[in-house]
Formats: sequence, C-alpha cells, structure tokens
Amino acid sequence: MARPWRLRHKLSLGLALVIGSVALLLGGALFGLSSYLETQRVTGRKLEEMRLVVQLLTDTQRVRNSDGDAVSADPAVFGINQEYARIRGRIAAAGETLTRYQTLMRAAYPTGTDGSLHDYTQLADLPKRFAALGDALERSKTQNVAGGGLVNDPQVVSAHAECERLAKELFTNLVDDVQHSSKQSEANHRRSLLVSGFATALAVVLVGALLYYFRVWVFTPIQLLQAGVHEVHNGYFDRPIRLDSGDELQELADEFNAMTGRMRDTYRDLEAQVNDRTLQLVRSERMVSVGFLAAGVAHEINNPLASIAFCAEALERRLQAVLPRLGAEGEVVQKYLRMIQEESQRCKQITQKLLDFSRSGGKRERAEVSQLVADVIEVARVLPNARNKLIHFAPAATATAALSVPDVKGVVLNLIVNALDSMEEGGGVEVTLTADATHAELCFADSGCGMAPDTLQHIFEPFFTRSRTGNGTGLGLSISHQIIDQHGGTIRATSAGPGQGSTFVVRLPLTTAAEKAEPTPASHPHIVLPFPGRAAAVA
Repeated sequence: MARPWRLRHKLSLGLALVIGSVALLLGGALFGLSSYLETQRVTGRKLEEMRLVVQLLTDTQRVRNSDGDAVSADPAVFGINQEYARIRGRIAAAGETLTRYQTLMRAAYPTGTDGSLHDYTQLADLPKRFAALGDALERSKTQNVAGGGLVNDPQVVSAHAECERLAKELFTNLVDDVQHSSKQSEANHRRSLLVSGFATALAVVLVGALLYYFRVWVFTPIQLLQAGVHEVHNGYFDRPIRLDSGDELQELADEFNAMTGRMRDTYRDLEAQVNDRTLQLVRSERMVSVGFLAAGVAHEINNPLASIAFCAEALERRLQAVLPRLGAEGEVVQKYLRMIQEESQRCKQITQKLLDFSRSGGKRERAEVSQLVADVIEVARVLPNARNKLIHFAPAATATAALSVPDVKGVVLNLIVNALDSMEEGGGVEVTLTADATHAELCFADSGCGMAPDTLQHIFEPFFTRSRTGNGTGLGLSISHQIIDQHGGTIRATSAGPGQGSTFVVRLPLTTAAEKAEPTPASHPHIVLPFPGRAAAVA
C-alpha cells in the first residue's frame, strides 16, 4: 500500500513545479537572448571582416592605379623613383590592411578557421604574393624598363594580378561565409523560438497542474473544514467532515470529528442531566406545595380529630355502667365507640405524617453510613414482612457524612420495607455501599414485582402508590425524596419492567455545602474545564 503524501510533501512538489516553470521560462528566455547576442556578435565581426576585405581589395587594386586613372608611362612626366615610391606605399598600405585582417581572424578563430565555411588559405598566400609583387617591382626598377613604366612591367602586372585574384577570392569566400552565418543565425533564431515556445507551453501546463492540485490538496479540504466548523457553530454535531487526503488536513478533520463527537456526547449528557434536574425540581416544587398544604390541613384537622377521639373516649367511660344492661345493642354501641377512637387515631397518624413531610430535617452530625445501614437492616430483619426473605448487605467501602441520622434511617427503612413488600417469599434484597472522593452511593436492588415506565415517572410524587399489599398512603417515597434532597443528594429508581425487580440508588454527599464554601488555598491549582481524554487546563 502506497504511503499517503503529507501536506508538506505536496507543498514541496508545488514549489518544485513553480521553480521548474520559472526555470523553463528563464531557460527559454536565456537561450533566445544568447542566440540573439551570438547573432549580433557574428554579424558585427563579419561586418568588420567585410570592411577590411573590401579595404584590402581596394588597396590591392590601387597598387597599379592613380586615383582611378592609369599612370603615365612617360618618364619625363613621372619619374621612375616617384613611381616606385608610390607603388611601394600602396603595397605597404595593402599589407597593413592584410595584417589587421589576419589579427582579426586570429582573434575570432584562435584554433584556426573552425566555424567558417572556408579555410581562407588566401590569408597564407597573400603575404607571399605581396612579397613577390615587391620583388617584381625591385627587378623592374633595376632593369629600368623604358617606355611603359613600372606598373606596366609584365612581371609587376603578373604579380599584381595574382594578388588581386587572391583578394577577390578572399572577398568571395567572405561573402559566402556571411551568407552561411546569416542562415545559421536564422536557424538559431528558429531554434530559440522553438525552445522558448516549448518552455512556455510546458510552464503553462505545470502552472495549470499546480493550480489543479492546489485546489484538490489545499483549497477543497480547507473549504470542507470551514463548512464543518460552520455546521458545528449552528449546533449540528452529527455531520462529520469527510476528508481522504491522507495528510495533516485529514488528521485535523479526524480530530475535529472526534472533538465534535465528544461535544455531542457531552451535550446529550448535559441535556439528560438538565431534564433529570428539571424533573427533580418539578417534584421538589410539588412536594413543597404539598408540604405547605399538608401542614395547613394537618393543623386544621388535628383539633377536630382530637375532639372526636376525646368525646368518644368520654362517652365510652360514661356508658360503661349502662351498656351491659342493653345487651346486644350495648355491645354494638361500645364497638362503634372504639371504632371511632381507632379511626380518629389513624387519621391523627396520617396528619402527623403530613406534618413530618412538611417539616425540615433535624440536626446533622457526622455518621458512618455503613453502620447506619447495618443498624436499620437489623431492625428490618425482624419485621413480619421479612419472613423467608433475604436481606444482604455488602459494603464495598466506608464513608462518613454529615447526616440527620433519624431521617436517613427512615429513608433506608422505607426503601427496604418497600422492597420486602414487593417480593414473594424466597426473594431477596441486595444492599451495596460504594464511595468516591465526594459521594457515598447506596444501592437497593430487589427481586420483586418491578415497575412499568409510567410508574417510574410518578414514583416519587406524593400520595402515589402501587403497593401490592394495598396498604400505604403514598407518602413514604415522597418524604424519602425530600429528605435526600435536603441533604444535597439524589435518589433515583430504575426497573427493567414488571416482574423483573427494581433498583433504588441513593447518592449522599460526603461534604456539606458549608465545607465546600471554605476558600481553596492559593497553593492548590484550580482545574478548569476538564475534558474526557485530554489533560485538564490548569489555571
């Protein structure tokens, strides 16, 4: 499997493409410029060569001419010595021109005549021919040819004709060489255009490829990341960013998806907690309202009930001597009077529970939770409804908390009694205790009749009961919920369904609100925003 390219590798490739494009364009431009400069240099040199060759040909032709006219052969008009000096001067001038041309050629072609169309053998022959012309001139002067002058001497004419022929050949060769150089310059120009055009086309292709891959490798992933961040900003946590670039941007997208997943889970957990706290708040408000109502009702009913019970008891005492004489009717009256007293006491107990429900908890003290539960279980084991039923207590930890011991004992006893009432003989209640740094947790799991979902929704509401025995007022769990809430804890009920048992979980804080309010020492760091799977930020 091929290793995916990292973003830095892709950017390095893009940089290489840019450098390659620039290098190609620069190379094509430099090649065209070098061809142009070479053409200019060759053209300038050839022009200089042409000027010298023309000058050489002119100087050679002027050896036997005087300003374009034939020299007079009459020694009386033009003496031999003057003619000799004139011809010698012109031969010398032609020689100087030839020397300058030879110097130019040696500078242009230091290794010979390479690069030229011809070998220019005339450059080696011309000095000899000029020397032969000078020798012929010397012999003609010595012989003192009469009648025709020195320029008409056959030897001078023959030597001069040979020099003129070589100069003309040199001129002809130079013209051919210039034409050849012109063709080479045109070929170089076409070649430079071809190279420059190819370099430009390749540079355009490279730039196009760079733009395409930049869009695929960088622009599109960044656009997708931006869209994903916008979705999260709008509250959509279930729309992950899909990237398969195999580089750092994909890793960034994966980390962002993981972060949004954790945010989604946290958001759902917070939403569930808010709903649960809202439900608890509604229940607490209901219980507070019922508490106020119960306190008023109990206070108003207690006095009439006491009067009824007192009157019934007084009537029974006064009729004790009369009722035996009434026979069966007396027994009925006595039975009714006792029933009035018993029902009045029962109503008084109910109103007392209502008063207890509206009354806050008592004084709190540090107590060992496991010992408190053990004491309650010892009492519960001797209850009639505990016969042939198992109560097992398995504390996994010890915990000490500030509690209103009678109230919490009442909660534990109420949960155990409810569990016992929900089971047939042979059933059992499993009570466990666990603790962490901040809370103690009591779990009451029974094998009883269980609860339906609609029952779970109202289980802690006042006067709500689904007791199998048909007894109870429906205030036990409401009062238990209020007591635990007053302690700063929570109580929740769960059940898999009817016939599958129930579980009640009570969480009690190990630290009171006053203890929590104590200032934190400055030496201890304050942890801010702990996040799952990451190190917490330390302020």
